Amino acid sequence: MIVDDAPFMRSMLREIVEESGHEVAAEAATGEEAVRLYREHLPDLVTMDITMPEMDGIHALRNILRLNSKAKVIMCSAMGQQKLMVEAISAGAKDFIMKPFQKDMVKEAIQHVLSKY
Repeated sequence: MIVDDAPFMRSMLREIVEESGHEVAAEAATGEEAVRLYREHLPDLVTMDITMPEMDGIHALRNILRLNSKAKVIMCSAMGQQKLMVEAISAGAKDFIMKPFQKDMVKEAIQHVLSKY
């Protein structure tokens, strides 16, 4: 599942995920939508933007982990948000990727999280 409030970012991630041989079960534009769609689809992996309106990615991550403590979530963040990334990892994110996305880094993070956790 891909979670980002920017449609072009979701599209970019979808392309990378599908190019890596994986299927995108759902897309969400807000943290609240992410939690609802996670419950509905139970995806193997979630990429989650940190900064979103209504409910940010860290709160959504915590809510998803309440639904499934073994949820695999990769956080996405822009440069300069290191403090938020540390908070996300402490909250239970399995990995993180930086924006702007580099295909190889995204593919590596997905492979790492799916194989390790």
